[in-house]
Amino acid sequence: MTSTVQQAARATDQDPAARPEKWAADAPAEPWTGRDDGPGAEHLRWHHAVTPYPAAGRGAAGAWDAAFVGFRSDEGVRRNKGRPGAADGPGELRRALAPMALQTPLRALDAGDIEVGDGDLAAGQRRLGRAVTALLDHGRPVTVLGGGHEVAYGSYLGLAGSRALRDGARLGVLNLDAHFDLRDDVRPSSGTPFLQMAEDEEAAGRELNYWVLGVSAPSNTERLYRTADRLGVRYLPDTASGLLHMHRVDAFVDDFLASCDLVHLSIDLDVLPAAAAPGVSAPAAYGVPLEVVEHVCAKVAAGGRLAVCDVAELNPDLDTDHRTARTGARLVHRILTGAAGARRVPPAAPAASRAGLGR
Repeated sequence: MTSTVQQAARATDQDPAARPEKWAADAPAEPWTGRDDGPGAEHLRWHHAVTPYPAAGRGAAGAWDAAFVGFRSDEGVRRNKGRPGAADGPGELRRALAPMALQTPLRALDAGDIEVGDGDLAAGQRRLGRAVTALLDHGRPVTVLGGGHEVAYGSYLGLAGSRALRDGARLGVLNLDAHFDLRDDVRPSSGTPFLQMAEDEEAAGRELNYWVLGVSAPSNTERLYRTADRLGVRYLPDTASGLLHMHRVDAFVDDFLASCDLVHLSIDLDVLPAAAAPGVSAPAAYGVPLEVVEHVCAKVAAGGRLAVCDVAELNPDLDTDHRTARTGARLVHRILTGAAGARRVPPAAPAASRAGLGR
C-alpha cells in the first residue's frame, strides 16, 4: 500500500528542506541496548533494529521503516499547573521499547532529542517541527516521544510543513486523551496544543479536522465543551469507549479514517486508567481500557494513512515499576509494526489481512 506520504516523498532526495542534517536534534541519539539472545532475525528485538543518527550516515533515511525523535519538555506541563517530570519521558520510552521482541524485521532511525531547557517552549516546538518535516518527507512515519502534551503542537508544525500537506493532502488529528486540550491561555502550554492547531489551520484557510477519543467529563469545563463544539470537534467520551462499546469505537475510528489522507495520532497516556498508567501528571480515575486503546492504535496503523504519532505525558518520577513506560512502548510497538505491515500488503488484499490484529 502506497501512502500519501510515500507518494510525496519520491522527489525529496534533491530537496534541501529534507536533507538529513535538517533533522539533527539538540541532543544526539545514543545507541539502544537490551537483551541479546543471539544473531539473526529469529532473535530480533527493537534495539537491534534502531540505528542512531548520525551513525546511520547521511542520505540513509530511505532505508528505514520508521523514525524516532524525542521531545524533552515539561515546560507546557509546568505552565498548565501540572506535575513536572515528563522531560525524562523520551529516554524512558526508549528503554522500555528497546528489549521488546520483533517478529517482523524492521529498520528504524533515531534522530535524537529536541530539548526545552531554557523555558522557550515555542522555539523548541519549531525545532521539533523542522525535524519532523525533514523525516516525514522521506516517506516513513515519524514517532515523537514526549514530553508533555505540548509535543503535539510541535508534531503538527512538522506535518504543516511537509510536502504531503503542501500538496493538498487532507490532515486528520486523532487525540486519545481524557482532555480536549483546547485551552485559550495567554501562554501556550500542554493544555493548548489543539487550539493552536485550529488557529494555524484557520490562518491557512483550512478547518482543523480534530477528533478525540476518551474525553472525561469531570476533566473538561463547560467552556472547553463549547470551544470543541464551535470548532466542530468530534469526540467520544470515556464512558462510551469501553470494551462493551467496541461497535461505537470502531465506527468512530472508521469515520475518522474516511475523513483524511494523513493521520496525526496523538496519545496522551492519561487516557488510560491509573492502574495501567500511573506515571502521568493527571492519572485517570476511569479511563479507556488498554485493550481498547491498543485496538484503536492497531486500527489506525493498519489504515495506511499514519504520518506522525506522538506519545505524551509519561512522567518517570511518578511511575510504578515502569508500568506506564512499558504500556506506552507497547503501543508504539503495535503502531509501527502495524504500519509497516500495512505498507507491505498489496492494494488488492482483503481488508481482514490488514486488520492489525496480530502480534
